[in-house]
Amino acid sequence: MPTLQHTDDVFILDLGDGENRFTPAWMASVTEALDEVDAADGPRALLTVASGKIWSNGLDLEWLTGNLDKAGQYVGQVQRLFVRTLSTRFPTIAVLQGHTFAAGAMFALAHDVRIMRSDRGFFCFPEVDISIPFSPGMSALIQARLSQKTAHEAMCTGRRYGGTDALEAGIVHQALPLEELVPVATELAHSLAAKAGPTLQTIRTTMYGRAIELMSGDTELDLPSDARGA
Repeated sequence: MPTLQHTDDVFILDLGDGENRFTPAWMASVTEALDEVDAADGPRALLTVASGKIWSNGLDLEWLTGNLDKAGQYVGQVQRLFVRTLSTRFPTIAVLQGHTFAAGAMFALAHDVRIMRSDRGFFCFPEVDISIPFSPGMSALIQARLSQKTAHEAMCTGRRYGGTDALEAGIVHQALPLEELVPVATELAHSLAAKAGPTLQTIRTTMYGRAIELMSGDTELDLPSDARGA
C-alpha cells in the first residue's frame, strides 16, 4: 500500500513496487496521504514516486469486472482522486521511473510536474486498444493538460511514449537517467514549496474548472461487452 514520509518541506508519497492499480483501498490510501499533506502547515510540496518497472497501470480491471454492480461507485472514486490531486494546496511532482498507463497516466497528468526516466518505461493511454472509451471527465483532464496535437495522438492511437518522446511531446517536463530522478525532483520540490497555500488551490480550481466539474459529476465508464458478461 502507498506510504507517506517527509523531510523538511518535501513529502514523498511512495505508491509501491507492484502494478499500483487503482483498487478502492489503494485509492483511499492515496487520498488520505493527500489530505495529510494538505493539512500540514507551512511550505510543502509532494513527490509521488514508485519503484520497480511500473509507476501505475491504472484501473484494476480484474476487480472492476468482478464487481460490476459497483462500477459507478468505483469510477466516481477514481475521478475524485484526480480532482483531489488537481485541487491540492501544494505543488505536486510525479516521478515516473516506470510504465505509466491509462488511469495511472491520468493521475500523473493531474500533478503539476512530471519527470520521467529517459531510457526505460512508457507513458501510454491504451484505451483505444482495449475498447474502453474515456469518460467525458477523463477526456477533459487529458485535453486540459496536453496540447491538442499530443492529446489527439495519445488518445486516438494509443502510442507508447518513451521518456525522450514524452519530453518532445510536452507530456513530461524532464527526461533523466534513473539515478537523477529523485534528486532533481527533490530540488525542484524545495524550490516550489513556498507556493503552497489557498491561492495555489484557487488558481488550480479555476484553471481546471471544466475538467473538475465533469469528473465530479460523471461516473459512467463504457466497458467492453465481454467485461460485462454479454
